[in-house]
Amino acid sequence: MTYDKQFFSLSFFAILIAIGFSLSLNGIHFSSIAAHFNPFFNSAEAAQQSSTTETASDKTNELLLISEGKASYYANQFHGKKTANGETFNMHKLTAAHPSLPFGTWVRVTNLNNDKDVIVRINDRGPFIKGRIIDLSNDAAKEIGIMHSGTVRVKLEALKSEPSA
Repeated sequence: MTYDKQFFSLSFFAILIAIGFSLSLNGIHFSSIAAHFNPFFNSAEAAQQSSTTETASDKTNELLLISEGKASYYANQFHGKKTANGETFNMHKLTAAHPSLPFGTWVRVTNLNNDKDVIVRINDRGPFIKGRIIDLSNDAAKEIGIMHSGTVRVKLEALKSEPSA
């Protein structure tokens, strides 16, 4: 009897694999579905991926993507320590931590409560708190006015190239 159950289980999985291959050969892919159910993503990556859409700016054609979510900042306790890309964190520079954008990416962060914005360079990984999409340096947080609240809803726009001074 157990042999029949094992044979059924193996047959069932073989059929599922065959269906998966035939669907992928026909152009149907499950990568976007799998990304939402991947247990290896941390909560910050999952939050960022679920709220990101690609777009092009109508005015300047320099934006790569737009994402909205909650921003926070980190300052004193990390000042002088190494960031994920090997730099020394300086809370007075306009930098930020993002879970998945490449190091060196320039991002416009806009506070959705007051429309103030700042352009920061990604040099670290984080935030590691569920529901947050970016951690700003102290001075970047001051620029958009989130020092008193600690967190705020923001819009992220990744730039194609380094912004001009």
